[in-house]
Amino acid sequence: MQDLTKMRIDVKTLPVNEVLEDIAQSFGAELVNNSGELSIEIPSEYGEGYIRGCSFDSGIGYITYYCQFYQDVELHFSISTVHPLKFIFCSEGYVGHCFSSHDKVHKINTYQNIVVSSHGYEGHVLYFKKDILTHVSSLEIIRSIFAHRSNYDFKDLDPNLKEVFKDAVSEKQFFYQGNYSIKAADLMDDINNKDYTGFLRNLYLEGKAFEMLVIQIAQYEDDANGENLPQILRRSDIEKVDHVAKKIQADISTNPTVEALAKEAGTNVNKLQEGFKHVYNLTVNKYMQHVKLEAAKEMLIDSDKNISEIVTSIGLNNRSYFSKIFKEKYGVSPKYFLKTRKNKEEEEEIDG
Repeated sequence: MQDLTKMRIDVKTLPVNEVLEDIAQSFGAELVNNSGELSIEIPSEYGEGYIRGCSFDSGIGYITYYCQFYQDVELHFSISTVHPLKFIFCSEGYVGHCFSSHDKVHKINTYQNIVVSSHGYEGHVLYFKKDILTHVSSLEIIRSIFAHRSNYDFKDLDPNLKEVFKDAVSEKQFFYQGNYSIKAADLMDDINNKDYTGFLRNLYLEGKAFEMLVIQIAQYEDDANGENLPQILRRSDIEKVDHVAKKIQADISTNPTVEALAKEAGTNVNKLQEGFKHVYNLTVNKYMQHVKLEAAKEMLIDSDKNISEIVTSIGLNNRSYFSKIFKEKYGVSPKYFLKTRKNKEEEEEIDG
């Protein structure tokens, strides 16, 4: 008898583009192709959200799931060939993973990642729990293709990861579950929020896929150092850093003290500073300055505000100080961006 409390989807193809075709067919959903990026909107009878992905000529591909299902969903990846090396990261909710022939399910919590390679032709299963909004991405590396890049024999890579990357026929099973980080979560937000289209979108996505790979490899190597900070920071600490970072981003017109931010997040100043140093390699105040200057740069390019108005909108009251720190960060004065905007407007007027 069919189990109505869960849905099983069988994926028996590669690469990512064909994986998405299988998933779309199982849902009876349309597969939309936007210059190589494929997208599935989850049908309303099954849940909410989307699944997107893209394959690149380098042998790397990515799939991102942003879904809340109305029943448990199991994705069974089974194909009579070598499966990709997978770097899976969760930035919201949680997801389970196991090898096809194993009963043990590993739970990937928010801000956590796994690096996984099956043995031989053994497959993988991803478990999504019903009513849980989950955002998870999977980098899928077909090593037989990826090996044709100029990988420089994976010089300076951790020996264990180097062996996994060079294992193009999956002679050995590999599983690693990482500590908590929000670097990759920020990157996933970047991928979803940017509005490039067509050719530029495809280039952007490939660049971000490699950036995600760099972050996850660095996280693995960071975790391998048992004396390093990630062993000290707990998931709750990372969540507090994320909370404070989002608060800073949401209100750039104010200048809260580190003490006030730490109190609101339910932590102490030292722990918050340690967390920001690990996640962003910046102090809390330097991160706040970075966010304000990025916002100012965007306003200089895209808004109608003059420099004085922008200085006020980012919570500063000294135009000279703003110009000084802006030039230190970007190498040019605010007037450079303002001039660029005016030239663009003049060109548009002429064209119009």
